[in-house]
Amino acid sequence: MHNDSASTLMPSKNLAPVTVSHTVSDYLSCLQIVMVNTTLPANIGSAARAMHTMGLSRLTVVDPKLPIDETSVSHAAGGSEVLSSAIITPTLESAIADCQLVFAASSRSRHMPRPVVTPTQAAKIMFDFIDKQTAVDVANDSKSRQSNGKPNIAILFGREDRGLTNEELACADYHIQIDANPAYPVLNVASAVQVIASFIFAHAQTHVQTTSSVKDESTNAQPMLNVHLRQQWDEPAITQLQLQQLVQRTTDLMIQRGLADSEHLKSLPARLSRLGSRVQLDQKEYQLLSALIAKLAKS
Repeated sequence: MHNDSASTLMPSKNLAPVTVSHTVSDYLSCLQIVMVNTTLPANIGSAARAMHTMGLSRLTVVDPKLPIDETSVSHAAGGSEVLSSAIITPTLESAIADCQLVFAASSRSRHMPRPVVTPTQAAKIMFDFIDKQTAVDVANDSKSRQSNGKPNIAILFGREDRGLTNEELACADYHIQIDANPAYPVLNVASAVQVIASFIFAHAQTHVQTTSSVKDESTNAQPMLNVHLRQQWDEPAITQLQLQQLVQRTTDLMIQRGLADSEHLKSLPARLSRLGSRVQLDQKEYQLLSALIAKLAKS
């Protein structure tokens, strides 16, 4: 189970751009596949096989309806090591608590939508984020606040019959949609893992070659989609758990001050969460806002 550790308020630094070289494995090790409330154990095994084929090794399964069994193992084939090291968690919140960036696979638009990206665009956002976060850590001459010393990115996949709920989709910074037949754009969950993982692996090859040969960041290609990408601040980005804590504290403060009705919050938490994703808070900004909310709550 992942644990989130509170960060200390550190003095700001004027940081020069830092170039960090990564291998394909370095990038892929920052990514975890999260399967939510799966029905068939065989699909978990098939997803593990798909991951192994594309170089991914971190699998988290949230509250599966049936436990991993022999059908999972048989479908995993060469991905048995991915399956055996899979983490089982009771809630999605615990699975992504220490993630700094979250994507969700979705076949259609939902209420309170997030920016929608293709698998290729998602891969670019992921690797650019890893580059920027690692550069911050190197410039600070300290490890990331993540327990494994690396950025942590999650890709969520939903149930076989109905995918992810609106509440679960709201946990993501971006939604990934796979181009498919508009009459039936629904993939089996393991197939969806395979497709998205294959785009990620393919982009990893190009990205590593590009970053190895092009040291001047200003010459890099512009993002293919006009969305807000996380910037290279002087502090690491906040985790998903910290964002949700900030949303809850803000909601509680608004209720306390009569700005919201506790019985009729409607979309307020979801809107605050989406606002937090757009603002792209770092650790120091999180500390400042937390202190401000705590002060206002007491006054």
